[in-house]
Amino acid sequence: MSKRSAGILLYRPGPQVLVVHPGGPFFRKKDAGAWSIPKGEYEPDEDPRAAALREFAEETGTRPPDANLIELGEVKQRNGKLVTAWAAEGEFDVDALRSNHFEIEWPPRSGRRQAFPEVDRALWCDPETAREKLNPAQVAFVDRLLERLG
Repeated sequence: MSKRSAGILLYRPGPQVLVVHPGGPFFRKKDAGAWSIPKGEYEPDEDPRAAALREFAEETGTRPPDANLIELGEVKQRNGKLVTAWAAEGEFDVDALRSNHFEIEWPPRSGRRQAFPEVDRALWCDPETAREKLNPAQVAFVDRLLERLG
């Protein structure tokens, strides 16, 4: 069974969308195509909408607005992961980013474990820039949001 993630595409007038850069050593030097919407995995018996709200808070340190969420559907990433997303209008101070952390053995085969933030940067950007930065499958969320906003 494919892994599933759920997330929130935060937007504000302009329009601009919020994208986040994954933390850790594997993504440190990656930019184009490496960014994501704030999202995370959830269990099969868990409500995806609730997971999206939780994951946004865990990855940014801020609760997203949970009223008037716009369904953006689902995409399948190249790695097979299915991502479901909603859009929410709101504000976020990128300088206030406070992500949770994960731990891995680093450097590989060193026996040492290090903690890294799940998200190390956040950026407000116009849709064109978001299309360049986002994981290619997630670009559909920006396009769907623009369609719904008219």
